[in-house]
Amino acid sequence: MSGPTADEPIDAEPIDAEVVDAEVVEPAAPVAPVAPAPDYDERGVPSFDYVRDRIEGRAALAQGTTELTGESARSRTLDEQIADRDAKAAEKLAELRRSLGLG
Repeated sequence: MSGPTADEPIDAEPIDAEVVDAEVVEPAAPVAPVAPAPDYDERGVPSFDYVRDRIEGRAALAQGTTELTGESARSRTLDEQIADRDAKAAEKLAELRRSLGLG
C-alpha cells in the first residue's frame, strides 16, 4: 500500500501507533548562574597567568621525567648495551677493512 496522493483526502483519524500519552510537566525553578572559575573570565576564557602556569608545569614534568629516566638503572644498562654493540660493530668493520686491504 502506498500513502495518499495529492488527489486523495488525508484521513484525519490518528492511527493508534501515533497516539502518545504525555503528562504535563511544570517548568523548573530558574537556576542561578554559576560563577566562572577564578582563572577564567565570564566568557570561559582562561587567564594568561593560568595558561602560563599550566605550560610551566607541563615543561617541568617533562624535564623531571627525562632526568629520572636518564638516571635509572635500566637506562644505564641500555646505554651500556648500546655502547658495547657500537664497539663490536666498529671492531668488525675494522677487521673487514683489514681483510680487504682498505685499512
